[in-house]
Amino acid sequence: MITVKMMKQIWAVIESTQVSTLLQFDDAALVQLLLQKLEGKHGFDVQAQADCSLNTYIESKLPLIRDTAEGRLSFEQSNHH
Repeated sequence: MITVKMMKQIWAVIESTQVSTLLQFDDAALVQLLLQKLEGKHGFDVQAQADCSLNTYIESKLPLIRDTAEGRLSFEQSNHH
């Protein structure tokens, strides 16, 4: 089971990840990258922490993650003009 704290940590990792990274990786690579960043940044063992449910959660949110990244990209581009 994924706790609220874990969800917040996942979204913090997503928000701190560069937009280009979020948009260029394929689904499987992006899930692995986010899990690795989560493990490195928050110091808990992703393998021990419901790896399967974390994987499933991130996979289910990929369309939202990419939509958010595209929104950030267009926001950044509009601020540079």
